[in-house]
Amino acid sequence: MRQFIKPFIAAIFAVLVTGCSNSQLISDVDPQVDISQMKSFHVVKFEKDNRGIEKLIANRLNSMGLQATSGTNATPPQPTQVIVEYRDKWMWDITMYMLELNINFRDPETNYQFATGRSYRTSLVRKNPEAMVDEVLTDIFSKNKGVSQ
Repeated sequence: MRQFIKPFIAAIFAVLVTGCSNSQLISDVDPQVDISQMKSFHVVKFEKDNRGIEKLIANRLNSMGLQATSGTNATPPQPTQVIVEYRDKWMWDITMYMLELNINFRDPETNYQFATGRSYRTSLVRKNPEAMVDEVLTDIFSKNKGVSQ
């Protein structure tokens, strides 16, 4: 009987640890919209965000060779082709970490959402906010191969 207790405990521990390590990266882009032709973006600050994620998104877009601004106002300071909205969710596990990041691209004139991306990472597979912003934006832009024929 004793010889079965250690493997049983190890199996239970493995199941519990595996349940704590979950990650998802999902994005979807309207195939009729060619994001590669869009060069100006405005990131609207999520009202509940006090960590400056809007600046991380704008900085990443700028580093990709695009023009991006950020601010609290949904109306951009200059004409813009894309309004970027996001939602971040944080959790506590020894330290605070970003559990989830959702980024949406909208047309500023029609409010049509034509692209969305989501990164979800539990504690054991966490990444820093910059890395999560990068992976979501990279996934969105990689899904868009231009307008379908």
